[in-house]
Amino acid sequence: MAGVGSSRVREWLRRYGPAELLSLLATVGAAAAQAGGTRAAVALAATWAGNGAYFGLLLLQDISHTRAALRTQGRPYLLATFGRNVRALVVEFGVAEVFDSLLVRPAFLYWLPQWLHSVPLGVLAAKFAADVTFYVPAIISYELSKKKLRKF
Repeated sequence: MAGVGSSRVREWLRRYGPAELLSLLATVGAAAAQAGGTRAAVALAATWAGNGAYFGLLLLQDISHTRAALRTQGRPYLLATFGRNVRALVVEFGVAEVFDSLLVRPAFLYWLPQWLHSVPLGVLAAKFAADVTFYVPAIISYELSKKKLRKF
């Protein structure tokens, strides 16, 4: 990535890495749980389990960071603050997530296991292929939203 400093890459890895690992485990686990079902059932279960794990962890991290920042200022974490955390996630991931969850990821999870003649390999390949199309707009949105939506 031309022009991207190593401090930003480290920031992205700290932000997205743990959620990505949890999502990977949830995706593979859901796919394995649905292994006897239809390809569509596997694709949908893996997509939604991975998404739930990913966004759940990111929201918990954001809440934790916001609470700590507010605590140092002697301010409480309120329901309105929670709303701001959720809004920041929607801005960060909205466009990328709609495209990813409704089209790209389920399609990859549906077709790659068949094309590769292996459900485990296909699920892993689909997850990583979909992540590439997901992170470009997500990181751009994150960088644009940091100054306005993540200051508490």
